[in-house]
Amino acid sequence: MPFLQRLKIILQSKKFIGISLCLAIIYILIFTKIITYESKLAINTTELTGSIISYTIDGNKLSMIIKAKEKVKVTYYIKTEEEKEYLQNNILIGEKIILKGSLSKPYQNTILNTFNYQKYLYNNKIYTTFSANEIMLTGKTSLLNRVKSSLMRKIDKMGSSKAYLYALILGEVDYIENDVYQNYQKNGTTHLFAVSGMHISTLVLFLTTILKKIHLKEGISNCIIITFLFFYMFLIGFTPSVLRGTLLFIFLLINRKLKINLNTINVLYLLFLLLILINPFYIYHLGFIYSFATSFGLILFSKKIKGNYFMKLIKISSIAFLFSFPITIYNFYEINLLTIINNIIIVPLVTIFIFPLALLTFILPFLSPLLNIGTIILESISQLLSLIEINLIIPKINFIFIIIYYIGVYLIYKKNLKYITLLIILIVSYKIFPYLNPNAYIYFLDVGQGDSTVIVGNHLSYAVLIDTGGKITYEQEAWEKKNKTYNISDNTITFLKSIGVTKLDYLITTHGDYDHLGEAKNLLNKFKVEKIILNNDTLNDLEIELVELAKEKKIKILKNIKELNLGTNKLSFLNYKLYDNENDNSNVMYLNMNDLKVLFMGDAGIEVEKEILEKYNLPNMDILKVGHHGSKTSTSSDLIDKINPKYSIISVGRNNRYGHPNMEVLENLKNTTIYRTDQNGSIMFKINKDKLKIELCPP
Repeated sequence: MPFLQRLKIILQSKKFIGISLCLAIIYILIFTKIITYESKLAINTTELTGSIISYTIDGNKLSMIIKAKEKVKVTYYIKTEEEKEYLQNNILIGEKIILKGSLSKPYQNTILNTFNYQKYLYNNKIYTTFSANEIMLTGKTSLLNRVKSSLMRKIDKMGSSKAYLYALILGEVDYIENDVYQNYQKNGTTHLFAVSGMHISTLVLFLTTILKKIHLKEGISNCIIITFLFFYMFLIGFTPSVLRGTLLFIFLLINRKLKINLNTINVLYLLFLLLILINPFYIYHLGFIYSFATSFGLILFSKKIKGNYFMKLIKISSIAFLFSFPITIYNFYEINLLTIINNIIIVPLVTIFIFPLALLTFILPFLSPLLNIGTIILESISQLLSLIEINLIIPKINFIFIIIYYIGVYLIYKKNLKYITLLIILIVSYKIFPYLNPNAYIYFLDVGQGDSTVIVGNHLSYAVLIDTGGKITYEQEAWEKKNKTYNISDNTITFLKSIGVTKLDYLITTHGDYDHLGEAKNLLNKFKVEKIILNNDTLNDLEIELVELAKEKKIKILKNIKELNLGTNKLSFLNYKLYDNENDNSNVMYLNMNDLKVLFMGDAGIEVEKEILEKYNLPNMDILKVGHHGSKTSTSSDLIDKINPKYSIISVGRNNRYGHPNMEVLENLKNTTIYRTDQNGSIMFKINKDKLKIELCPP
């Protein structure tokens, strides 16, 4: 039997697939879980020299990954507009750069089920971050890197076309305006801006058409295409999804030319094994997982993709949705059920018109106005589609869900569509799981130098958020403003979805300071809130903005509340007297939750504490939410002696400029168990009828 024939039989045999898959899993576990990796750099490093792997300039922020002894993530804040212009015109990929600043280890997520930055960097073989205060460019780099840098500068000079040229050609979405990109996220179409197999296929088709026009032989054409694809991979940084797309094209070409005649799905599997062998950490790369899952699905169901162009598009979009569903839910806890329809509308526009036009504009810059018209149409359609959402929120799933889900998908493929019922039952089961949970919870969230507390009733009977946190922002010049903005409450929203909360019954604000209320507008714009409770003081500017937004969204505003019934529990408001400052007018609340007694002090000071002690006969507290982040203006010894808290929670930012918490306050609390968000991250109290369990999410 010929060698290639024997090879085909081996590679397609179930025994080979089973053994190789088991070995691949063992290989991944050994090199990503059992073996651990640490930085070779001393933590006290203040000067760093390395070569630039990649960089972006967004507003006044320069972000880089450099290769020193190892890869390091670098952040530098640009000081002047002139310096920004200098960097844009002179910084080079591969260039040797000298940095002065401070090295640190990246923090992991301190709010449960949110993005773990430390883990993300670790999976990309980055173990430290460097905050630079001085940088020096040397201009030393290779010819190939100079070509890459000049191409990036060419895009930089494209004006309003710049954002989409970066996104569609280089896969860099930081230049797309935040609101516009959020619409793409809502519609489930951001995959169009992650350079992947779709882009590779379009490029191959584009190049094949041109090379056929000039009558080149197929062999020469294929060599030119492969050479171009490798250069393109170098240009965008050898991302896993592009590696998959390019190597699949090459593997299929070899398969056809050598007449091995392997099934396409087996070729894809061999490519998967190769890439995992090269870098086992690819298995944690979201683009890699999406790329292989959807490609596998489309190849598996390829014989069912029949009909006219429109019918094929519906089937392709449906299959991609079916195979990517658990990946999306696992990572984001939510999916827009209209994603299939949105992709049917937007994908043809991008693949047939926008992406090819972006390629032509890159080659022929005078076409930039035409690309602008196309992207304006794209954004307008995306905005219209984002107005209608049918979002399905599913709490954190596990691998049992994923295994059963794909078994169901396999049964649909092997048997018939009726097995979709299995998937629906599975999804509904996980959806209703939180409503079967008899425990109640209080989560003190780490939102930096601010306050935010989530209260969830047993059987998910209610959800309350006390304060949102917020970071004070200062007026910036136009050149300093970033396209991508970070909202602390985005993590809060992600967390709420991950525990099955689909709406807040109440958003309670203790008072109108930015570190307590600053994220309220973002929260209202992205999450459903039934009612808002304000303190009794007159409204400040921030509260006025919140009230106006609430009216637009028809959210009821409440003031002068004395008591809330939360299921069988009660939340009492204790502070009615008006003082001459915002902090002392904080809502002070007492919660009796399944016999667990909790006192929330907001930012109320010692004078308010005295007033409350005189007015109410407060019991001993299980939990004290310490006032004003542990400032010396709150938490008097008189209060502590009276309520005798078992646990004290201080919500405070790491290395904050206020010196919180104050040593005198810590002394007053010495007989309690103190938890601090700067040291312990978010703090969860799980409340059963006769048990209390505490879990931390440290940085």
